[in-house]
Amino acid sequence: MEAQLELIVRSTEIDVNGHVNNAKYLEYLEWGREEWYERAGFHYDTFLQMGIQTVTVNININYRKECRQGDHLKVTTVSSKAGRSSYVLEQRIVNNHGELCADAMVTCVTMDDKSRKSRELPSGLRALFPEQ
Repeated sequence: MEAQLELIVRSTEIDVNGHVNNAKYLEYLEWGREEWYERAGFHYDTFLQMGIQTVTVNININYRKECRQGDHLKVTTVSSKAGRSSYVLEQRIVNNHGELCADAMVTCVTMDDKSRKSRELPSGLRALFPEQ
Protein backbone atom coordinates (compact mmCIF):
# COMPACT_ATOMS: atom_id res chain seq x y z
CA MET A 1 0.00 0.00 0.00
CA GLU A 2 1.13 3.54 -0.74
CA ALA A 3 0.10 6.93 0.62
CA GLN A 4 1.24 10.41 -0.31
CA LEU A 5 1.20 13.64 1.65
CA GLU A 6 1.95 17.07 0.22
CA LEU A 7 3.30 19.92 2.32
CA ILE A 8 4.98 23.30 2.06
CA VAL A 9 8.13 24.18 4.02
CA ARG A 10 7.38 26.95 6.52
CA SER A 11 9.73 29.59 7.93
CA THR A 12 9.64 27.98 11.38
CA GLU A 13 11.19 24.80 9.93
CA ILE A 14 14.37 26.53 8.76
CA ASP A 15 17.59 26.43 10.78
CA VAL A 16 20.56 28.82 10.96
CA ASN A 17 21.96 27.31 7.74
CA GLY A 18 18.92 28.53 5.79
CA HIS A 19 17.48 25.10 5.07
CA VAL A 20 15.13 22.63 6.76
CA ASN A 21 16.54 21.42 10.07
CA ASN A 22 17.38 17.70 10.03
CA ALA A 23 14.92 16.95 12.83
CA LYS A 24 12.08 18.39 10.74
CA TYR A 25 12.60 15.68 8.11
CA LEU A 26 11.76 13.13 10.81
CA GLU A 27 8.58 15.06 11.55
CA TYR A 28 7.66 15.13 7.84
CA LEU A 29 8.15 11.36 7.76
CA GLU A 30 5.95 10.96 10.83
CA TRP A 31 3.20 12.98 9.15
CA GLY A 32 3.58 10.72 6.12
CA ARG A 33 3.16 7.61 8.26
CA GLU A 34 0.05 9.09 9.87
CA GLU A 35 -1.37 9.64 6.40
CA TRP A 36 -0.53 6.01 5.53
CA TYR A 37 -2.38 4.75 8.64
CA GLU A 38 -5.38 6.96 7.88
CA ARG A 39 -5.65 5.77 4.28
CA ALA A 40 -5.27 2.17 5.43
CA GLY A 41 -8.17 2.59 7.87
CA PHE A 42 -5.94 2.16 10.91
CA HIS A 43 -6.75 5.30 12.85
CA TYR A 44 -5.32 5.59 16.35
CA ASP A 45 -8.71 4.65 17.85
CA THR A 46 -8.84 1.53 15.67
CA PHE A 47 -5.58 0.29 17.18
CA LEU A 48 -6.79 1.13 20.70
CA GLN A 49 -9.97 -0.89 20.13
CA MET A 50 -7.71 -3.85 19.24
CA GLY A 51 -5.70 -3.27 22.42
CA ILE A 52 -2.50 -2.39 20.58
CA GLN A 53 -0.28 0.56 19.88
CA THR A 54 2.50 1.04 17.37
CA VAL A 55 5.93 2.33 18.23
CA THR A 56 8.79 3.38 15.99
CA VAL A 57 11.92 1.46 16.97
CA ASN A 58 14.35 2.37 14.18
CA ILE A 59 14.73 5.00 11.48
CA ASN A 60 17.49 4.87 8.88
CA ILE A 61 17.41 8.15 6.97
CA ASN A 62 19.50 9.50 4.12
CA TYR A 63 19.52 13.27 3.64
CA ARG A 64 19.96 13.73 -0.12
CA LYS A 65 19.18 17.37 -0.90
CA GLU A 66 18.45 20.41 1.19
CA CYS A 67 14.94 21.82 1.32
CA ARG A 68 14.23 25.52 1.69
CA GLN A 69 11.38 27.74 2.78
CA GLY A 70 8.49 27.65 0.32
CA ASP A 71 9.47 24.30 -1.23
CA HIS A 72 6.54 22.05 -2.04
CA LEU A 73 7.31 18.52 -0.85
CA LYS A 74 5.66 15.17 -1.34
CA VAL A 75 6.13 12.48 1.31
CA THR A 76 5.48 8.99 -0.04
CA THR A 77 5.06 6.04 2.34
CA VAL A 78 5.04 2.46 1.04
CA SER A 79 4.55 -0.87 2.81
CA SER A 80 7.86 -2.71 2.57
CA LYS A 81 7.93 -5.85 4.73
CA ALA A 82 6.37 -7.38 7.81
CA GLY A 83 7.62 -9.75 10.50
CA ARG A 84 5.82 -11.30 13.46
CA SER A 85 5.32 -8.08 15.41
CA SER A 86 7.32 -5.58 13.35
CA TYR A 87 6.94 -3.97 9.97
CA VAL A 88 8.99 -1.67 7.77
CA LEU A 89 7.73 1.35 5.88
CA GLU A 90 9.80 2.85 3.08
CA GLN A 91 9.51 6.61 2.84
CA ARG A 92 10.68 9.25 0.37
CA ILE A 93 10.56 13.04 0.39
CA VAL A 94 10.64 14.61 -3.09
CA ASN A 95 10.57 18.31 -3.93
CA ASN A 96 8.44 20.01 -6.59
CA HIS A 97 11.31 19.58 -9.10
CA GLY A 98 11.14 15.80 -8.71
CA GLU A 99 14.42 15.68 -6.78
CA LEU A 100 14.83 13.17 -3.96
CA CYS A 101 15.49 15.14 -0.77
CA ALA A 102 15.45 12.28 1.75
CA ASP A 103 14.63 8.61 1.96
CA ALA A 104 14.19 6.39 4.98
CA MET A 105 13.39 2.89 6.15
CA VAL A 106 11.28 3.01 9.31
CA THR A 107 10.76 -0.04 11.52
CA CYS A 108 7.71 -0.12 13.79
CA VAL A 109 6.50 -2.69 16.30
CA THR A 110 2.99 -3.45 17.48
CA MET A 111 2.72 -3.77 21.23
CA ASP A 112 0.00 -4.70 23.66
CA ASP A 113 -1.31 -1.52 25.23
CA LYS A 114 -1.48 -3.06 28.72
CA SER A 115 1.57 -5.33 28.99
CA ARG A 116 3.70 -2.98 26.83
CA LYS A 117 5.22 -6.08 25.18
CA SER A 118 5.42 -6.75 21.45
CA ARG A 119 2.37 -8.39 19.96
CA GLU A 120 1.73 -10.15 16.67
CA LEU A 121 0.58 -7.92 13.83
CA PRO A 122 -3.19 -7.94 13.35
CA SER A 123 -4.15 -9.69 10.11
CA GLY A 124 -5.61 -6.50 8.61
CA LEU A 125 -2.32 -4.68 9.07
CA ARG A 126 -0.30 -7.65 7.79
CA ALA A 127 -2.44 -7.71 4.63
CA LEU A 128 -1.07 -4.28 3.66
CA PHE A 129 2.41 -5.72 3.13
CA PRO A 130 3.77 -7.84 0.29
CA GLU A 131 4.11 -11.51 1.13
CA GLN A 132 7.67 -12.54 1.93
